[in-house]
Amino acid sequence: MSRYTKEEMLSKVDHTLLKPEATWPQIQKICDEALENHCASICINTCYVKQAAEYLTGRLPVCCVVGFPLGAMDTASKAFEAKTAIENGASEVDMVINIGRLKNGEYDAVREDIAAVKRAVGDKVLKVIIETCLLTDAEKEKMCDIVPEAGADFIKTSTGFSTGGATFADIELFARCVKGRCKIKAAGGISTVEDMERFLDLGADRLGTSRAVKLLTSGETGEGY
Repeated sequence: MSRYTKEEMLSKVDHTLLKPEATWPQIQKICDEALENHCASICINTCYVKQAAEYLTGRLPVCCVVGFPLGAMDTASKAFEAKTAIENGASEVDMVINIGRLKNGEYDAVREDIAAVKRAVGDKVLKVIIETCLLTDAEKEKMCDIVPEAGADFIKTSTGFSTGGATFADIELFARCVKGRCKIKAAGGISTVEDMERFLDLGADRLGTSRAVKLLTSGETGEGY
């Protein structure tokens, strides 16, 4: 028997639709599902933020992705996208780091990239996607320092668009290394209720998934993102 109720798990879920071919009726549908199931937020691409915020009328937070899915644009462009999203009604932003800069050892540049987006979002929530599947454990550990140092609220595993998603080992590493300095979001490839429970047990504060509502309300497996 799970130690989490269905409602507790859904309250941790960013109900997600990030496919490039997503239509407005599909975005409306996830808004309705997230409202009905009291999810933490909907997570969408920035082109739909204004419409979604107007549709939801403050009943649910709108989360959006910035610099997605590669993170490889210049910092000013990333910050501008974030600022525009907030102006359009987003209350949470999930940004992708500059992975190449991290690989180069340009830690100050990676930190400033995050800090610039945090300045753009102000008091709104910033989650930082580090794309764990492309990193060494040493790089993941380094990002566990850089993310809170830059003022972000969450460290997040994955976009769901690269070579892998969240793993239990990565959430364990995050919990060990961030030491409570920021929160943790597991995302990408979460495909069962058991996965959700395990990620929460290991220290995840938020789950990014398109499947959770179907899994928890009908037992079906939803489409991945």
